[in-house]
Amino acid sequence: MQQNIVFMAFLATMGTWLVTAMGAATVVFIKRIHHRFMNAMLGFAAGVMIAASFWSLLQPAIERAEQSLSMPAWLVATLGFVSGALFIWASDKAVTWAQRRAEEEISPVGSDQGAALPKNERLRRVMMLVFSITLHNIPEGLAVGVAFGALQQNHSTEALMAAISVAIGIGLQNFPEGAAVSIPLRREGYSRSKCFLLGQASGMVEPVAGVLGALLVVRMQTILPFALAFAAGAMVLVAVHELIPECQRNRGVSPYVATMGIIAGFSVMMLMDVLLG
Repeated sequence: MQQNIVFMAFLATMGTWLVTAMGAATVVFIKRIHHRFMNAMLGFAAGVMIAASFWSLLQPAIERAEQSLSMPAWLVATLGFVSGALFIWASDKAVTWAQRRAEEEISPVGSDQGAALPKNERLRRVMMLVFSITLHNIPEGLAVGVAFGALQQNHSTEALMAAISVAIGIGLQNFPEGAAVSIPLRREGYSRSKCFLLGQASGMVEPVAGVLGALLVVRMQTILPFALAFAAGAMVLVAVHELIPECQRNRGVSPYVATMGIIAGFSVMMLMDVLLG
């Protein structure tokens, strides 16, 4: 049973990687992605992730903590949730620090800030974007792995569908991330094939993280409530800090496109979780 759960986590995260590759493939088939479409997709992904973070992660974390742990369930859920958010925050700070160091090495003191960026500096910033998205894919893969690892204690169809819903939520927001890597690389003059290869490579860490997350939960059942809440915190921070601000860009053209995307994504995931669970 343990091997089957880990294998399912591997398949699910391979699917999220495939969605990343599909997003990266837009650079091959589409010359220009319409802002309204991208905003709606990002908003939908944010809504899915916020809904899944509660019904598929936080609520099961609280229930399992009440059943199996001596610590108060609210304390376990809060610590896990905050830890997941802090993990993403620390990852983002590390990327920002590395990017600033790279810019300091390139830009001489007193240089004209309004001048056009040198090609190597633009490339360095693009590569930092690749690194940032790759880094953020680690906790996303862990979230999927943890959700499938929870099946060790609950073999019901509802629990399986909850895990699948987490994978779907992660996969949906991986599509624009793949495009966000490949399209800027194309602007820097890379061939379409190389842009695609680098874009999909940003999601390669998810199957590894997914398997590790599933193994960790399967082997150490007592950490399952904390791990579920951890995954929820990571997902909410990514949705609120990255996806929602990004989908609200250029909102003056179509003010409610992104907002309706968020509502639609939240409603769809809520409907799936409530009906199946």
